[in-house]
Amino acid sequence: MKSALILGHLAFEDLGTFAPVLRNVGYQLKDIEAAVDPLPDALEPDLVVVLGGPIGVNDGAAFPCMTEERKWLAMRLAADRPTLGICLGAQLMAAALGARVAPIAEKEIGFAPLTLTPPGWAGPLAHLSDIPVLHWHGEGFDLPAGAERLAATPGCETQGFARGRNILGLQFHPEAGMLPDFERWLIGHSAELAQAGIAPEALRQDAGVHGPALRTTGQAMLKQWLRGLDE
Repeated sequence: MKSALILGHLAFEDLGTFAPVLRNVGYQLKDIEAAVDPLPDALEPDLVVVLGGPIGVNDGAAFPCMTEERKWLAMRLAADRPTLGICLGAQLMAAALGARVAPIAEKEIGFAPLTLTPPGWAGPLAHLSDIPVLHWHGEGFDLPAGAERLAATPGCETQGFARGRNILGLQFHPEAGMLPDFERWLIGHSAELAQAGIAPEALRQDAGVHGPALRTTGQAMLKQWLRGLDE
């Protein structure tokens, strides 16, 4: 079986609907926890998926794992090894490729559609056209050198980027938003929601409306990307 290393930063921000896709196409999943489990040889796993979390790429002084992960990813990306980043994971990848990561004007939390660029329409993200996806971030990143911008929203110019076939960074969450699992997000991020003045009831209602379509299209997106990997 092929190996997939899943690097997580928060227990409930897991692979979500992506897990069965990876297992069904023949990946053996290995979960490691940031700042707790040692990082393996950066080039060894057939696939690496870096998940989201509530800390920031630039918080290395407070959370040294951010610096460690960025350096680790830089080695892997330099070798063009298949790597998928989601939210914080995409920010770490962008930083490892030399791009700036910084706060955006206003946090994006909730379900909203993407605006795809021509490269986005031409690739796996086309499955997500007109589909409200889950956003949950207060920072964004510039487009890394040599990468293509795939999608945007009014509040975030780069919602996704690709560098060749093997490197994909997504600022949004195509793997999350299904009830009842989404309840863990609402509880775990309750303080952030209260601070932002966002009612969990509204997010729960949107998850009920948009979650099933996001699961179907997100899984289709992932399947297409995996089929196109240059191994």
